[in-house]
Amino acid sequence: MSVRIVISALALVLLPLAGSSLAQAQDSAEKAKAVTEENGKHLDADGNPTFKIENGTVDWYTFSGYRRYHSDCHVCHGPDGVGSSYAPALAATMKNMDYGTFLSIVAEGRKNVGGGKENVMPAFGDNKNVYCYMDDLYVYLRARAVGAAPRGRPPKKAEKPQAAKDQEASCMGG
Repeated sequence: MSVRIVISALALVLLPLAGSSLAQAQDSAEKAKAVTEENGKHLDADGNPTFKIENGTVDWYTFSGYRRYHSDCHVCHGPDGVGSSYAPALAATMKNMDYGTFLSIVAEGRKNVGGGKENVMPAFGDNKNVYCYMDDLYVYLRARAVGAAPRGRPPKKAEKPQAAKDQEASCMGG
């Protein structure tokens, strides 16, 4: 089974769970607050992946999201999610985007046509350097969106949890 199909199916399962959040209120630092932790991965009160930044140290997944974003996403969306002439500022867009929608757009892509202009977000459902790290990308961009993470490389990061190493090896085939 294609990875794109699996990710699309996951997104379709998650979208109804977040159905009311399509018209959700703007995300905030309070909503994004980590309330639980599973193997070094932080979750908000709704069970969505989120960041944890304490004393200037970001959790591993936020740091990984920063690295992955600047590897594959910044070319179109600009450094630190501030946007460009090619694509929107994700640091702003993410304030009103729920987790399921994010997964769906990254996996399947999106095409917007309007005002004589066509914007195309390519599908990354077959790119292991993106789909293996979608939660990391989400938490980094969420931290940027709510103002918890400033622009630039985080100065300090937590150690990489064993769970992250195991997931990476499994997803990347190593």
